[in-house]
Amino acid sequence: MRLEMQATFPQLAISIERAQMEIRQPPADVSIEQPPAQLEMKTTPPRLTIDQSEAWADMDLKHIFRRIAEAAQEGYENWLSYLETVSAQGDELMRIEQGGDVLAAQAQANSEPPPLEFNIGLVPRPFSVKIGFEPGRLELNWQTYGARIHIEPRPAQIDYKPGAVHFDLARHNSLRIDVVT
Repeated sequence: MRLEMQATFPQLAISIERAQMEIRQPPADVSIEQPPAQLEMKTTPPRLTIDQSEAWADMDLKHIFRRIAEAAQEGYENWLSYLETVSAQGDELMRIEQGGDVLAAQAQANSEPPPLEFNIGLVPRPFSVKIGFEPGRLELNWQTYGARIHIEPRPAQIDYKPGAVHFDLARHNSLRIDVVT
């Protein structure tokens, strides 16, 4: 007689459900304010001066006050010249006893006009127009302001479905013993 044994091992069935996760990130609210810069400008305009009074005077186009002043100066100079001439002729007459024809010479000198003088000239004279220039100035004063940034973050939205592991017994263990004769 003999014993026969037949064994069957258990068998497991494993099923896995994977975990699922979904993350959504809404954008943050951002606001930026930039106050405008302020500019302050100060300008001093340039100044150009042109004085043509001497050029006009060269063309005998003078202001009445200048004409009066020149006439007064010319009269004064003529008076001084006349005094000089009369004084010199008086001195000559004082020495008449020294001889010579003093009266005839003085009569001839007083009767003839002075010789005319002429020359070539430019009217107006070169550089008689005076030009002056003062450059202008520009001052810039900037006042800037920094940007104001406001950020309001939004939390992430997370959906999570956990996973699972299932164990099932697919086949049971068994032991069979037979007696064979």
